Amino acid sequence: MAAPRVAFLGLGIMGGGMARRLLGAGIPLTVYNRNRARAEALVPLGARVAATAREAAAEADVVFSMVADDNASRAMWLGENGALAGAKKGAVLVECSTLSVEWVNDLALAAAHSGHDFVDAPVTGSKSQAAAGELNFIVGGSTAALDRIRPMLGPMSKSITHLGPTGSGALVKLINNFVCGVQVAAMAEALALVERSGIDRATALSVLLDGAPGSPLVKVVTARMTAGDFTPNFLLKLMAKDLGYAVNEGAARGVSPATAVAALEVFQKAIAAGHGEKDMSAVIEPLRAAT
Repeated sequence: MAAPRVAFLGLGIMGGGMARRLLGAGIPLTVYNRNRARAEALVPLGARVAATAREAAAEADVVFSMVADDNASRAMWLGENGALAGAKKGAVLVECSTLSVEWVNDLALAAAHSGHDFVDAPVTGSKSQAAAGELNFIVGGSTAALDRIRPMLGPMSKSITHLGPTGSGALVKLINNFVCGVQVAAMAEALALVERSGIDRATALSVLLDGAPGSPLVKVVTARMTAGDFTPNFLLKLMAKDLGYAVNEGAARGVSPATAVAALEVFQKAIAAGHGEKDMSAVIEPLRAAT
């Protein structure tokens, strides 16, 4: 049998690495990105570039999307030039972006009305994991649809966890990211306090990072904070977006995630200070500048 044809929509920090993994596995791939230069960069690896999301999806058996937020996802899937209008009957549509559960469920319904299977498959991991094919896929959708896309998930993944029906992956991903955001904000405040205390920073950090607070995430972001290297691996503004979505999901379920609300405030201050396009570890910078 011929290899399934795949379309990949969105070639940013994460999507670009994921698309390269598919190309490296020999999977026929058509790509679309709003900034065409990012798509053209994949041509030497064997990708075909489409002019619109609709064109990219037209001949694909599986269509992946990896974009920034609900608005970007709507623009990619809906409308005259959206992927949903071009996707052939029976294709599996896979949304890997971190989105609100409400929008994921709306998109799944639109896909079903158009004769397509839909899977929400957001990921954990960042730039380096996307490039290395070590992402963890958190999946919501039918078992049958997941089985159809497993051969494509394989080159991109370290693990694949099926949470349940549509929307399950989206919800757990938001919970995951709000816990991460709380940790990053807390470590930024802790490091700022250490730096203002006069205590030797390296010694103090050895206590924190080698003890209970030293999660893998905290260790990674602390290294970036101390080095002052805010090259984007996970954009600060996207963590703020995820925290906001998580707060809204909690409210819809009668839960008030107070720690997420507090962390969101820390990230929003960093965005207001001009750090939104930097790595999320730059959340420490306004705390360092505070008088």
